[in-house]
Amino acid sequence: MAGELLTTVVHDDRDVFTVRQIGREVAEAVGLDDLDRIRVGTALSEVGRELVAGSRDAHIAFRVESAVLIVEITYTAGRQSIPPAGVMLASRLMDDVRHDTGVRTITMTKRIANGRAPGDEVLGELRARMTDSAPTGVLDELRQQNRELAAALDDAQAQRERLLQLNAELEETNAGVLALYNQLSEELEETNRGVVALYAELDEKSAQLREASEARNRFWATISHELRTPLNSVIGLVRLLLGPGGDSLTEEQQLQIELIGSSAQTLLALVSELLDMAKAESGRITPTWSQVDLTDMAERLRMTLRPTSGADTVRLVVDVSGGPRVLVTDEVLLTRILRNLLSNALKFTEAGEVSMSARLDGDDIVFVVADTGIGIPREYQQRVFEEFYQVPGTAALNGRGTGLGLPYARRLTEALGGTLHLSSTPGSGTSVTVRLPLVSDAPGDGIPGTSAGTSGPGEPDTPGEG
Repeated sequence: MAGELLTTVVHDDRDVFTVRQIGREVAEAVGLDDLDRIRVGTALSEVGRELVAGSRDAHIAFRVESAVLIVEITYTAGRQSIPPAGVMLASRLMDDVRHDTGVRTITMTKRIANGRAPGDEVLGELRARMTDSAPTGVLDELRQQNRELAAALDDAQAQRERLLQLNAELEETNAGVLALYNQLSEELEETNRGVVALYAELDEKSAQLREASEARNRFWATISHELRTPLNSVIGLVRLLLGPGGDSLTEEQQLQIELIGSSAQTLLALVSELLDMAKAESGRITPTWSQVDLTDMAERLRMTLRPTSGADTVRLVVDVSGGPRVLVTDEVLLTRILRNLLSNALKFTEAGEVSMSARLDGDDIVFVVADTGIGIPREYQQRVFEEFYQVPGTAALNGRGTGLGLPYARRLTEALGGTLHLSSTPGSGTSVTVRLPLVSDAPGDGIPGTSAGTSGPGEPDTPGEG
């Protein structure tokens, strides 16, 4: 939208005051604020003063185009060039000032803040009012300038007070941020000290655990040296007393000596299993690989454990037909694993059946020992693999149990590169699955003497009991 508001001329100083007044009123009519009105009036008076000082006449036109107030000043030739001071000051007050000396035109523009030009009706009223307005006197214009100056000073004072208030708030905010930063720094430093102390405590605990582990290993080594020899001596003496070359014994004496031998065998087996547990934890059990007749090994286990199975109430079933005839493994370790599992099953089964089966599953051989015994509650099914742990309420069935059977069997299974898992339902029985990788040929002779126990694969060692 475009519209010419009005035009006026400047011949002398009086006209300069008039054009200043007209500039303010035009600015007000198009919607400029108070400060912009003063800027437009001041820019016109400065340029008009320079033109009049050079004995020039000027024609000034006001118009609005695209929400922009345009003031176009056309002047006549003068005796000397126009000093640049007035135009430079006007350029600081207006949005854009262009001086074309070739056509003797100065164009000044000011954007209307609301972005909208006044309508035709408003422009008409403004033209009529500007045409009918009387010229402004010097004193009246001076009075108006003083009022504008006072308003500008008041505004500057208000802005200065506002700036001081903002500075005070900023300083207060900075003080709060600094205090918060200091607090966070102290908390972080305290946390760091706590972390360092925690690491130190963890290092200390680790050292204590290493010392405890070394002490336990030394203790078991002492047991091996101090207990194995006298226990073997006791077992040998029992055999001499019960052998054909010994003195004749009464039935009661023979029973007592057999009890002594059985107790010594049990203690010797417990010592051996404790040592094997220590070796397995430290990774020092090295299997002695060899070819094992799986059927013969299973039959020996069945014959060894059958007397303890309670022939009238518990049936022991061993079926390994699903596995290979010959298996490459450490016979001593595998025998001890299965003997411990069968012994536990028989011990906790008062009536029903205990079974052991073998089958091939891909590249693995799977042994399953199942019973119809009392079962293990779900909350204890992981704890039974802790050393010396016994399920509460089974003391009457445990007899001489030590809580080492299942942990011992799992350690030996892991030494053979396999896994051992347990599933159980209270009142229905327990099933233990041993999964071992198949070995196509014996990897080597192993390290003699590192396998468990002192007895051979066929000797009826008393198993560790869980």
